[in-house]
Amino acid sequence: MAIGWMVLGYMVLVISFYSLLLLISFVQLRKTYQLDEREPYEELLHLHQTKPVSILVPAYNESVGIMATVRSLLSIEYPEYEIIIVNDGSTDDSLEKLIESFQLVKIKWVIRRQLDTKQVKAVYQSRIYKNLLVVDKENGGKADALNAGINVSNYPYFCSIDGDSVLERTAFLKVMKPIIESDGEVIASGGSIRIANGCEIESGEIVKVGLSRSPIVVMQVIEYLRAFLMGRIGLSRHNLLLIVSGAFGVFSKRWVVEAGGYSHTVGEDMELVVRLHRYVKEQKADKKIVYVPDPVSWTEAPESLKYLRRQRRRWHRGLFESLWIHRRLIFNPKYGSIGMVSIPYFLIIEFLGPVVELMGYLVMLLSIFFGGVYLEFAILLFLLSVLYGSILSMASVLLEEWTIRKYPKASDIIRLFFYSLTETLWYRPLTVLWRCEGILDVLRRKTGWGEMARKGVSK
Repeated sequence: MAIGWMVLGYMVLVISFYSLLLLISFVQLRKTYQLDEREPYEELLHLHQTKPVSILVPAYNESVGIMATVRSLLSIEYPEYEIIIVNDGSTDDSLEKLIESFQLVKIKWVIRRQLDTKQVKAVYQSRIYKNLLVVDKENGGKADALNAGINVSNYPYFCSIDGDSVLERTAFLKVMKPIIESDGEVIASGGSIRIANGCEIESGEIVKVGLSRSPIVVMQVIEYLRAFLMGRIGLSRHNLLLIVSGAFGVFSKRWVVEAGGYSHTVGEDMELVVRLHRYVKEQKADKKIVYVPDPVSWTEAPESLKYLRRQRRRWHRGLFESLWIHRRLIFNPKYGSIGMVSIPYFLIIEFLGPVVELMGYLVMLLSIFFGGVYLEFAILLFLLSVLYGSILSMASVLLEEWTIRKYPKASDIIRLFFYSLTETLWYRPLTVLWRCEGILDVLRRKTGWGEMARKGVSK
């Protein structure tokens, strides 16, 4: 029963914390409600303060999705940018497709080696689009590919994009806006990631937003809504954000290079953000890392339990690596709110949370057999788990409907609501189990990303 009370206390703490994040996110989103109608983003196209951006796309065996990604990047609305595709030793026909489709030719390119990487074999430039470069290098992993892209890049800011992502046309204007207006105070800015499965995409552009028929994919849509609209807005509001998604984030190249670039970890995107916070604090600089909810990058989600399980286990290993590398920050007042609030939150709630939740599920199962007061306790735990999972997920769907409204069909919102209600009954226990397996992978010192299957989401 002592374990049960511990689980109960933990869940009350977590629910209180997430409820606070929900309130902050709601207020912040309502302030920027229908931002497009009031904010003149078009002016950013002509302002001399608008910073040029290097868009880095690490690609390893991305033949299925890379063409749609490049087409979407070529059509974005932004005054000055270059696209750098980094072919990280792909064994499929990714490079050949790019060469043929965009008329790539080898060029002599002086590479400023600011960060150590595997050998670059060749640099190509498109005859059609002069701002499109392709770097062909030896395989070194995603972090190595991004560091190579930074070395090749010309501009003071860079954006990391996954090889299977599709950007909305105005996404860059929106994600760059806080950087442009802050005059150097904001050194990183992240946008939202949404699930492309179920959407209609033609020539690298979202032509119709839709919802997949797969329950697994729908649950991931809800997860992403909760993680981005509720979690990241609340953390960003007080400069506590530790994750800028590797699928869509803009960084100051100077600060990233000074901090050492991307590290060879499974969760290289989070580790870089934590290291930037740490470096900024140690330099006693007043800098911010922010999240902007409206700009969206659409990406393909796993459609099978096998690959989803592999992804979640990897994510949890990546979380541990970032926390372990920067363990000195935990409850260290020298690092301000990052050390006293943000890092402990990710350790206690995000990393250890699955273990406590799994114990809660075991307590509920055992209480059924004991009956009496134990059964009543199990019911209380179950109701709290419903509040923790399903109700907060439903609130995230409401945030989406009240503010950004990416899903235009009422039937899609109804389906999201219905699946939110069922989350605690099947989906959340699965993700809890997979994340606990991720902890076991840490103890077994398992490394590597694991293979992920791509179907492609573009026509």
